[in-house]
Amino acid sequence: MLGGGAAGFFAAVACAEANSQQAVYLLEKSPKLLSKVRISGGGRCNVTHACESAAQLVQHYPRGGRQLKEAFRRFGVADTITWFKARGVALKTESDGRMFPTTDSSETIARALEDAARRAGVRIFTRTAADEITARPEGGFLLKISGDGTATLGAELRASRLLIATGGNPKSAAYDWLRALGHSIAEPVPSLFTFNVPASPLRELPGVSVPHARVVLAGEKLQYEGPLLVTHWGVSGPAVLKLSAWGARRLHELSYHGTALVSWVPTHTDETLRPWAQSFRLENGKKQVAAHPQFGLPTRLWRTLVAEAGIGPESRWSDVPAKAQNRLLELLLRTPLQVQGKTTHKDEFVTCGGIPLGEVNLNTFESRRVPGLFFAGEVLDIDGITGGFNFQAAWTSGFLAGRAMAGVSQPVAG
Repeated sequence: MLGGGAAGFFAAVACAEANSQQAVYLLEKSPKLLSKVRISGGGRCNVTHACESAAQLVQHYPRGGRQLKEAFRRFGVADTITWFKARGVALKTESDGRMFPTTDSSETIARALEDAARRAGVRIFTRTAADEITARPEGGFLLKISGDGTATLGAELRASRLLIATGGNPKSAAYDWLRALGHSIAEPVPSLFTFNVPASPLRELPGVSVPHARVVLAGEKLQYEGPLLVTHWGVSGPAVLKLSAWGARRLHELSYHGTALVSWVPTHTDETLRPWAQSFRLENGKKQVAAHPQFGLPTRLWRTLVAEAGIGPESRWSDVPAKAQNRLLELLLRTPLQVQGKTTHKDEFVTCGGIPLGEVNLNTFESRRVPGLFFAGEVLDIDGITGGFNFQAAWTSGFLAGRAMAGVSQPVAG
């Protein structure tokens, strides 16, 4: 197994538990194991999402969902919950459907995976890289390795089957070694990122959030609703992250430049908001506009929108010119933000792209081009929106790949 992340560990455990007679090696080139698991969800690890069926689950994958439907039937959310419960980890569901360990600590998940691997007899090597992989004519693979693992394994490792779970990478050249094995690559581009808005009218409001906003990319059929967070560099939050996932390739084509239109009142339209304004003005004419936020919006955000509309801080509703009032309504419905770039969401990154799913048997996650070669996790052209969906794809692909590999003979070192 190459890759010490979620998919690699899950595959290694599944394989070793299904056949205790074979040796399972897990090689990780960095000094750290399960890095993304440990930083996920702000250090809480968003393990999966509470979806009752595969049909519901696949709706949350901009790429790969339709093809994964049968795989999710074979190992889905309920199976993930059961797997962790059997290893002493209880999960809880939050109001938005995200599922976390009841400890609210990603270390709980990391330790469960590491403990399961060690109990199953998986031999784990960090700081160990496969510098060259050769598919042998008679079957199996020869790996030339470097790093700390060579002290035990030597400079070469022969394996009858090989799993690649090295994650995604935004650079196309990072997949050249997989091209050399005979696979094509769906060109990688970033997904799940935030928007940079250097000239944002909201630049003085970092930390302000709203629970429900709509973000639309002007001129494109791209929009998403959800919580939105104002940052010192632009905007973030689930609404932006999900939009970036569904529009990953189009935004890449646009060089991450365009106009994002934010509706702070997504339940309203022009036809409903204008009558509201007329009625509210008649009944509250003496109230100062800036002093009385509406629609549950944060005070600082409301005052900023009022000022952007050209309404003075002391102005009363009855004194606001029609032009300024219309400007305020327009900002409530469509605040324009000039996007000029992107920023990785925290320390996490997700890419769309990688091994095309048409080149993989999704019953076993074995390559259709190279017998004995398996894939799991984000190295595949699969990516989900934020909310635990990328981890679920890792658990599913890792488990099914590991089980499919379980009948192979023991790898021979050296």
